[in-house]
Amino acid sequence: MAASLSGSAGFVLGVDLGTTSVKVVLLDARSETVTDRCCVPTHSDISSTSLTHAKEQDPARIIAALDQCMDALPKDKLKKVKCIGVCGQMHGIVLWKSKSGCEWLSKAEIVRFIPKDVSQLVTWQDGRCSADFLSSLPKPDSHQSVATGFGCATIFWYMKHRPEFLSGFSEAGTIQDYVVSMLCSLDKCVMTGQNAASWGYFNTTSNKWNTQILKDAGFPVQLLPVMVESGAVAGHTSSEWFGIPAHTAVGAALGDFQCSVYSCMTDKGDAVLNMSTSAQLTFGMPAEFTPPSSPDPLSPVAYFPYFHSSYLAVAASLNGGNVMATFVRMLDSWMKEFGLEVNESTIYSRLIQSALAQPDTDLTVTTALLGERHDPTSSASVSQISPSNLSLGHVTRAVCRGIIENMATMMPPQSLRAAGVRCIIGSGSALSCNTVLQQEVERVFPFPVVYGKDVDSAVGVAMVFKDQT
Repeated sequence: MAASLSGSAGFVLGVDLGTTSVKVVLLDARSETVTDRCCVPTHSDISSTSLTHAKEQDPARIIAALDQCMDALPKDKLKKVKCIGVCGQMHGIVLWKSKSGCEWLSKAEIVRFIPKDVSQLVTWQDGRCSADFLSSLPKPDSHQSVATGFGCATIFWYMKHRPEFLSGFSEAGTIQDYVVSMLCSLDKCVMTGQNAASWGYFNTTSNKWNTQILKDAGFPVQLLPVMVESGAVAGHTSSEWFGIPAHTAVGAALGDFQCSVYSCMTDKGDAVLNMSTSAQLTFGMPAEFTPPSSPDPLSPVAYFPYFHSSYLAVAASLNGGNVMATFVRMLDSWMKEFGLEVNESTIYSRLIQSALAQPDTDLTVTTALLGERHDPTSSASVSQISPSNLSLGHVTRAVCRGIIENMATMMPPQSLRAAGVRCIIGSGSALSCNTVLQQEVERVFPFPVVYGKDVDSAVGVAMVFKDQT
């Protein structure tokens, strides 16, 4: 690894390519403080008519949002960036042609790239791989199961349903791997174990793909990225980029989840509850921990590779802020049918106000709206309905309670206590702006809960390369 930046003036750029937005931060290498930040929604979802369970995004819109973020940062500071760290949404996959994955443009003294010869991004939310399809796949040599939305599962799906599609590309990676590859003009995509584990068919103990298993199944192994350590430098910028000099070090892309944890977990007794689109509750495993040799597909707890061969125990729920978002969209559509137009942000604030005025409820809402990876057939339901608990306050309180209680079924408070957890750090946009969810966290989990820490994947990835480059 390169020498530490701490002795020299300069900045680390942290980039987080999320499901709904792109975030960038500038971290001062000397003071270790964030001096500038920007967040721009991507509006990159693509509606599908042919595949009802498909969830895809347009990489061009994601890169356009990244461009907006970069354009908002101070030009004098960008010239002093010494390293770039990139993280993003795990599990998903984008494919591209090695020599023509982007086109570099220069306009008004700004140099940037635009995607070219790139597939749509199939996201972690993609549902095209049915349970029957997944059961037909070869058994991985890994402690993690393979689920729909995982990169390798998606490639297997294309092999069966659209084999000609794969022949048009030479490289594959997560969206964050793609950005690193473009910045460095890499001939071959490189990937860290954090992202590879989220693809399936990767052994985190040996840090290798299940190459033989995949070959025997006819899998196009030439698409698999080259493995590097989490925290390693992938290459250097091949061109100036928004004022950042050419030959600037670029870290191999990391998982947004691990980076969000890295930004805030400072004590072994900390657990982190992160809730944005989805939700995760996690704590660090002891240094000597090694995961089981085979997965337990019915277990709600998975073990994610972290840094320095360590692991995080993770209850990763598919149901987080997206449940509240679905509730809001339902109300919005109902009002539109009555000819009423109400801004979604107004709906959110009114819901929270009404639930704060209703501190308890006997209404029960189970919120596994999108199923769970360990229980794909689970769904949402409402019970204990009575004439007295149908107010907006009751229903909103019950929805928020259901989201948190769903997390508690996956990782109960007693298992946290047994692991030595003494404090929960609450993070993520869905949690930080919803006081009702915070109240329910404190009701369900009997630990001190800390909010307000600078918990941010973009900050975390900048910190990684401040500490490790």
